[in-house]
Amino acid sequence: MKTYIETRARALGEHIAATGDTVRTAGEKFGVSKSTVHKDVTERLRDIDAALYAKVKEILDINLSERHLRGGNATKEKYEKAKHH
Repeated sequence: MKTYIETRARALGEHIAATGDTVRTAGEKFGVSKSTVHKDVTERLRDIDAALYAKVKEILDINLSERHLRGGNATKEKYEKAKHH
């Protein structure tokens, strides 16, 4: 694996572990797609740093379980803004 990919995967993993960011938010902050973030932290990171991978996996599992709530809140906010305009 190329060095810059390993470096990026580790940096993404450390960021998600420290902040609890979602894959999409981390991708926006690092300037890569959510698909790249997901592949880096779920596949590549496992081989690079197993302990960091375990921390990130816990956070991703939490984010996955809360995804439907975030989507509902986003939709609610969207229609509340439209109602006020």
